[in-house]
Amino acid sequence: MKRVAAIDCGTNSIRLLVADCDPATGELKDLDRRMQIVRLGQGVDRTGRLAPEALERTFAACREYAAVIKGLGAEQVRFVATSASRDAENRDDFVRGVVDILGVEPEVITGDQEAEFSFNGATKELLGRADLARPFLVVDIGGGSTEFVLGADSVRAARSVDVGCVRMTERHLVHEGEISDPPTEGQIAAIKADVATALDQAEETVPLREAATLVGLAGSVTTLAAIALGLDRYESEAIHHSRISLAQVREITDRLLSSTHAERAAIPVMHPGRVDVIAAGALVLLSIMERTGAAEVVVSEHDILDGIAWKVAEDLE
Repeated sequence: MKRVAAIDCGTNSIRLLVADCDPATGELKDLDRRMQIVRLGQGVDRTGRLAPEALERTFAACREYAAVIKGLGAEQVRFVATSASRDAENRDDFVRGVVDILGVEPEVITGDQEAEFSFNGATKELLGRADLARPFLVVDIGGGSTEFVLGADSVRAARSVDVGCVRMTERHLVHEGEISDPPTEGQIAAIKADVATALDQAEETVPLREAATLVGLAGSVTTLAAIALGLDRYESEAIHHSRISLAQVREITDRLLSSTHAERAAIPVMHPGRVDVIAAGALVLLSIMERTGAAEVVVSEHDILDGIAWKVAEDLE
C-alpha cells in the first residue's frame, strides 16, 4: 500500500484526500478526506485576477492541510489546480504561496486532464456493477467549469466547458453587488442560455446522448442528492452511489430558484459556502439531464481527488 495525499483546488472549494492505495488490487482506504469552501475564483470572471482575500483563504486551508499530511506521513503529495487558477493573470502569486506552504508546485491542469482524473476516480468502483449500463457519462460540475467524460473501461471522449455554479452566479445573479434573492425569470433564462451554448460546445467533442449511465460529481450534485434523500445532516455514505431521478432534480431546482438566501441556508445539509451558488449549480445539472435524456443521475462522492490519488500511487510503483 502506498500512502499518498491529493489536493484538488477548484474555483469554489479546496479538498484534501490522504489515502492508502494499492494499484495492484484496486483498493483505496481513506485516512482523511476534508473540504473547505475558499471561493478562490471570487471575481475572476469579472477581473481576470485572483483576489487577495481569496488567496489568503486558500493559503489558510493549505496550512491546515500541510499539518494533516505531515501528521499522517504521506509519501507523496500532488496538488492539482483547476479552473480559477487557469484563468487568472496573477496565477504566479498563487503558485508561490502553495510552494511556500506545502513544498509542492500546484499543477494547473487542462480541462481534459481534469476530466480524465474525474472519470477514473468516479468509475473505478462502478466497473463491476451489473445494474449500471455503459458507457458512463461522468459530469463534474465545479465552480468555474464543468467536465464531461464519456467512456466504458477508459476515457473515450472528454471536454471541459466554462459553466459552473460560481461562474453562473457571478455572471447572471449578481445585481449592483448583491445576489438576487430569488433570481428573476430573466436571470434564470440567461443561465439556461449559457448552459445550452456550453452543452452545444461539449457535444462537438463528446456524444452526450450516447450515455447509458449519468454519473454526477462535486458539491452541487451531492448537495442535491442529500436534499432528495431528506437527510437531516450530510452523510457521505448515504449519498455515495445514490440514484436521484430527473423529477427530483427538477423539483429541487425549482425550489432553490424560488427561495431566498435565508430559506436555502436553513436546509439542514446546506454548506454555508454553497448557499449563494447552489441554485445555479442545480440548474446546470438539470439542463444536462434534460439534454442527455437521463432519467436519473448516479451520485458519486469519489471523483477527481480519488483519480489524483490513484495516479500518485501508480507513479510510486
